[in-house]
Amino acid sequence: MSIIVRYAPTDDAPEEIKKEYYEGLQNLMDEIPERDMKIVIGYFNAKFVKTHQGMENVMGVEGLGEVANENGVHFISFCTANDLVIGSTLFQYKDIDKYTWISPCGNY
Repeated sequence: MSIIVRYAPTDDAPEEIKKEYYEGLQNLMDEIPERDMKIVIGYFNAKFVKTHQGMENVMGVEGLGEVANENGVHFISFCTANDLVIGSTLFQYKDIDKYTWISPCGNY
């Protein structure tokens, strides 16, 4: 078993920073022996949608909202490329427990 613990840049970070982050994460994944179970945990600053049409192999229906943020899209792509499942979308939680921050205006 191999476990990677990483924290992603915020959603408003420059795209170049996000690209470097996911390239580094992919390099780590590529170093793990194929026989190992792979677990990637951390805080990815990602928002996932409730609908998962076309992404059933990657995520469940317990996302938050109707639109994924940019980090959510990046993380879904990474998980798709590496045959990973986004565990937090598989289990039912109260909406208040699905996020860690609310903007001062209450919209995000």
